[in-house]
Amino acid sequence: MLQSLGWAALGTGFTFLMTALGAAMVFFFAGEPRPHFQKTLLGFAAGVMTAASVWSLLLPAIDRAAEGALPDWLPAAGGMLLGVVFLSALDALLPHLRRDRTWQDASWRQTTLLMTAITLHNVPEGMAVGLAFALVSGGEGFAGAAALAMGIGIQNFPEGAAVALPLRQGGWSRPRAFVGGMLSGAV
Repeated sequence: MLQSLGWAALGTGFTFLMTALGAAMVFFFAGEPRPHFQKTLLGFAAGVMTAASVWSLLLPAIDRAAEGALPDWLPAAGGMLLGVVFLSALDALLPHLRRDRTWQDASWRQTTLLMTAITLHNVPEGMAVGLAFALVSGGEGFAGAAALAMGIGIQNFPEGAAVALPLRQGGWSRPRAFVGGMLSGAV
């Protein structure tokens, strides 16, 4: 039990470290980074996130469901649908953060929405990595858990930057923007 918890802490600690390294990008820019750079970071994170969710989450969920009485795809599809419903409900509950270009602080709202989305999606990522390592028994499944942590960690690097850089542009000091970006991965 303690060994499983140790592996889970190590795996989730790696993904957190990658987020912190991405947030540290605020220390390497003298001025504001170019918008194309931020868009590239977000696109890279989205691509890795999509690949990780399909190959490391959805397909293994379908494989494990094959042992049950339900159709193989139904539990994974149900879980995915629950995630979509949750995020849609959250979006409806936060109408004051919607992009409304008539309001003077539209950039603050976009930054807040981005921070909220990245921070919230880090919760199931952390649960997936922790669970993958916790279920490792006698070395079996370690490669899959490590691959999942590596994929999520690589994707968390640009996410840390995607949170910290807009905070810096919004007037936060470098250390404060770094902490904000880093904390988005602490969940």
